[in-house]
Amino acid sequence: MKYVLDTHCHTLASGHAYSTIGELVDVAKEKGLELIAITEHGPDMPGAPHFYYFGNLKVVPPIIKGVKILKGIEANIIDYDGNVDLNSKRLKKLDIVLASLHEICLKPGSMDENTKAVIGAMNNPLIDIIAHPGNPQYTLDFDLIVEEAAKTNTLIEINNSSFVSSRRGSYENCLYIIRRCKELNIPISLGSDTHYADDVGDFSKAVKLVKEVNFPEELIINTSVDKLLNYLREKGKQPLRDVRADIEGMNTL
Repeated sequence: MKYVLDTHCHTLASGHAYSTIGELVDVAKEKGLELIAITEHGPDMPGAPHFYYFGNLKVVPPIIKGVKILKGIEANIIDYDGNVDLNSKRLKKLDIVLASLHEICLKPGSMDENTKAVIGAMNNPLIDIIAHPGNPQYTLDFDLIVEEAAKTNTLIEINNSSFVSSRRGSYENCLYIIRRCKELNIPISLGSDTHYADDVGDFSKAVKLVKEVNFPEELIINTSVDKLLNYLREKGKQPLRDVRADIEGMNTL
């Protein structure tokens, strides 16, 4: 099975990552990736960029050195209703939106509270992917979350970093999640959660779960750029739109 894209990458702008967009692109190109998503942490994360940053992503070309670039965010879920730390006006302008729980932005609550927070985020039509839901710091009702993913057309992420450098103890949770996704025919996304360029497209740990449950290729969004772009268009997004070209066209009228 070939993986041609990575939906979860961070740059220096996130405050605790260590590479530039250009460095991520170079590594992605070396590894044969066709697309990467730049998904900086939302502004409530200490060290994360100001909300102006996300508005100004329009200056980043949609293709760099042959690698397609999705301009996005890993928004923080900030309350048990599932609200996130970037408003709808700005989320609408992004190619892709991940949402996730981080202890520094929302203290872990009861299972009901945590589950309500994730389900609330899923019911925001601007949110495309729930990142690292297997985080053991948050007790979740995974059955309800997977069922809600089907209802809301939200992708569930299996996060490679959760098995390497963060969120230790995620394996059993993620194994249960991916089994339920297979049973209910729900697509998933593999995310490297890159914070250093060499990790772009590294799904080596996550793929072990894919193989363990014999998860079907057609339900893995990372195996086809068209599959991801069509999904985003169904969600009302305009991925890879070059706003600079739009402006140039206006200037010639």
